[in-house]
Amino acid sequence: MTPPRPPHVVFMCGAAGSGKTTTARALEAEGFTRLSVDAEAFARCWHGVITREQAAVIDAELRERLDGLLAEGRDVVLDYSFSTAVMRDTLRGRLPGHTPVTVFVRTPRATALDRLSRRAEAGGDDVVIDPAAAAAFFDSFEVPTPAEGPLVVLDGTVPVDETALIRGLPGTRH
Repeated sequence: MTPPRPPHVVFMCGAAGSGKTTTARALEAEGFTRLSVDAEAFARCWHGVITREQAAVIDAELRERLDGLLAEGRDVVLDYSFSTAVMRDTLRGRLPGHTPVTVFVRTPRATALDRLSRRAEAGGDDVVIDPAAAAAFFDSFEVPTPAEGPLVVLDGTVPVDETALIRGLPGTRH
């Protein structure tokens, strides 16, 4: 009998407008639990770009939920931006016994900024971002590398093939 695999932990990674949430939702539809700062902020009626203090409150609560989900053996997708290597390494260090996979959604700058320009604050995944701030965020984004750990790179301009993505995660039995 094959022992159960440890739960998957996926770090969605990409600039705003890259398609992270679309990918995270595809994984959610396949049984992953999606944790999202933006969705939590919206649920609290904190619209637009939230403050650092608000983000810290949500982050602490999501980390607690993450720990509980992993203890239950649940697959989790963290729908964050993971915009710096330090951010990715810090959370990776909080997950002993787990090997998170970074799923980087590579999207051209013009495409991401165009998507952002069409947002309407219609929900937690539709946060309106000032165009200058969005461009600055995109330009300062630290692209992940394989040196950080398991990495899957997706093309953010094509639809997500969630079955292929899940099969490509390390530790998945095919």
